[in-house]
Amino acid sequence: MKNGYKCILAIVNNGFSEEAMEAAKACGAKGGTILHGRGTISKEAEKIFNITIQPEKEIVMILATADKIDGILKGLYAAIGTSTKAQGIVFAIPVDEAIGLDTVKPDAAKAK
Repeated sequence: MKNGYKCILAIVNNGFSEEAMEAAKACGAKGGTILHGRGTISKEAEKIFNITIQPEKEIVMILATADKIDGILKGLYAAIGTSTKAQGIVFAIPVDEAIGLDTVKPDAAKAK
């Protein structure tokens, strides 16, 4: 990972994005972006997993430095995971390039 960032995605039931963002900020996130979406799942899968899927979703997207990822992921899952009403899933993906986040790169900040 060249730039030191990852993107955390939390997909939650409609109405739980603010709760997710509050949990992420409590664990070190500086902010995020909320997108609206629509989930899909087959009726067979709902029966197998014994769950009901709410189709309206919110996606919370957070860019964070690699050193904060683990804490944010765990904090998010505790607050909005599959065992809560938010029925959230949380994961992180690498960010190859990023421009305009701030003037100090994460690696340069660590060196100071």
